[in-house]
Amino acid sequence: MVKVLLWGSLRQAADGLTEVEVDAGTFKALLDRLAEAYPGLEPQIRRGVSLSLNGVIYREAWFTEIPPDAEVVLMPYMTGG
Repeated sequence: MVKVLLWGSLRQAADGLTEVEVDAGTFKALLDRLAEAYPGLEPQIRRGVSLSLNGVIYREAWFTEIPPDAEVVLMPYMTGG
């Protein structure tokens, strides 16, 4: 199981939870399991999310492995310049 900290508006989409546990080994599996467990997250996941894995931010890194003891933060896709 991986503990995932939900950031910003994602918390509202997950019934107000700030942290959830998911059985996933990759970024894609994590998103699939979150969409199944918390249907309110699915629209945001489809729009795009970023994943911070041990302090490194990933976007669309579907097969990036997530170690069970990793610090994982899921946030709405971030843009900027």
